[in-house]
Amino acid sequence: MKTSELRRLLAKNGWTVIRNGARHDLFGHTDHPEIQIPVGRHGAQEIPTGTANKILKDAGIK
Repeated sequence: MKTSELRRLLAKNGWTVIRNGARHDLFGHTDHPEIQIPVGRHGAQEIPTGTANKILKDAGIK
């Protein structure tokens, strides 16, 4: 999965960027204010499968 695909999937499920960092953005959700998910800003790069699965699990998508 590419970073851009992951970001679209998070946005589709209600996650928004709450803070921009140097290389990563933090995503947050209004229903889960205690959870912040860092996602790299490397649009066309592939995310390792384990990392993508962990992000999706933390977001409650998978």
